[in-house]
Amino acid sequence: MNNDTFSGTADYYFDRLKSVLMDRVDNREMDSGIALVESAWKAGRQIITLGNGGSSMTALHFITDWNKSIFMSTGIPFRGRSLVDNMGLLMAYGNDTSFQDIFVEQLKNILQPGDLVIAISGSGNSENVIRAVDFANANQAVTLGLCGYSGGKLHERAQHTIWARVDDMQLCEDVHAMFGHIVMQKLCGYMDKQQPIAVKPAP
Repeated sequence: MNNDTFSGTADYYFDRLKSVLMDRVDNREMDSGIALVESAWKAGRQIITLGNGGSSMTALHFITDWNKSIFMSTGIPFRGRSLVDNMGLLMAYGNDTSFQDIFVEQLKNILQPGDLVIAISGSGNSENVIRAVDFANANQAVTLGLCGYSGGKLHERAQHTIWARVDDMQLCEDVHAMFGHIVMQKLCGYMDKQQPIAVKPAP
């Protein structure tokens, strides 16, 4: 197999990702987001995630990691839930109301004051995400928006944001996924135990 065609491909992508992490992401926003998750968790609030497409998988990934790992590491219940994992419910709301309401209709049933709603949209303009954020804001919840590109409506309307300032959906999604892993490692206490990673030369 001739790899010449692909030589340097990974380096190119990782160089772009490193540039985004260094210059297009505000680490203070990340730290504030972690604090929001911790505050909601320690207060026994729900942490509710939502998004479309790849962002829906990020939303689900957050809850998978956080519910399992944070509880197992601390013994403190983590009340995380995602609005993307019940396909029957999504289809029912999409068919009976509209696709734009698949998240807000679920929030009407479960949202309590003080809950944290984490809304993910690379463009920041997904209408069903924006409707959910508007509802959460109007009902005494805390909203954290994860966005990219120009930030869109989500950057304007969410109370708190983590903004990957780059016009590339995959790089935005990488940043958003990293936030979930940072939250998990911090709240599990892993970061308090780890040593710096030793850099080994490539073989």
